[in-house]
Amino acid sequence: MGFPFSNGVAVITGAGKGIGAALAHGLAARHCHLALVDQDAEALSGVAASARQTGVTVSSHQIDIANAKAVEILPHEVLAHHRRVNILINNAGVALMGTFAELRLEDMEWLFAINYWGAVRMCNAFLGALRQESVAQIVNLSSIFGIIAPAGQTAYAASKFALRGFSEALREELGETGIGVSVVHPGGIKTTIAASARVAPSITPQDRAARVAAFDRIARTTPAQAAARIIEGIDNRQRRILIGSDAHHFDWLQRLFPGSYGAILRRRAARRRAAATSARS
Repeated sequence: MGFPFSNGVAVITGAGKGIGAALAHGLAARHCHLALVDQDAEALSGVAASARQTGVTVSSHQIDIANAKAVEILPHEVLAHHRRVNILINNAGVALMGTFAELRLEDMEWLFAINYWGAVRMCNAFLGALRQESVAQIVNLSSIFGIIAPAGQTAYAASKFALRGFSEALREELGETGIGVSVVHPGGIKTTIAASARVAPSITPQDRAARVAAFDRIARTTPAQAAARIIEGIDNRQRRILIGSDAHHFDWLQRLFPGSYGAILRRRAARRRAAATSARS
């Protein structure tokens, strides 16, 4: 027997675009009502209007999940619309471009306020409503960089490792309840997260463009494919959801070489740079 999507209510953060928007459409197709959360009112309105065409009830909530007071109030607004919640998907996330030496600490704090504290606060805010359900699911989007931590990802990897640890401990604490916890580890997804990343001050526009282009080249999975995999994971109450062949590859790399995968990644990066230089000459 699968998860009770039909006539359930899913809260989705970062619902205005990318994986969040695809999740909204995928869950609406399963007759699940939606509480959509995003900071971008225009994008949120478009996704909500599209989802309503399936006949489900949709509420839109324009908030910044880094705002603790807004998150605290959100469950009251959602329950006023829907009366219940049985799925919480913490999808919203941001990126930060630069090495630790290049980054400002205030930028790392900004990233953590969304990627980590935003998800933690949402779990705290909706836990009471989820406890009222016989079956419920929390879905926290970590990353493949919550499994491996390559150079240039000190801030992002730290936030995603932290979210993974929080989620796994929370799962154990909720083990005797009907609330499951899924941790999602996507690989490269075709979204705008790299293009919209906050950039360290020392990074030039040319370097930024090159890094965004490099991400776009390796991002092979579409948001719709990612959403379908997440929904399948919820249906099967999976604890860990890997998305994309690259995520599976890096997961095995970390398992096989837990202490030396970094050196392997550095050698691969050096070969790619050499090949790119050779191609240009």
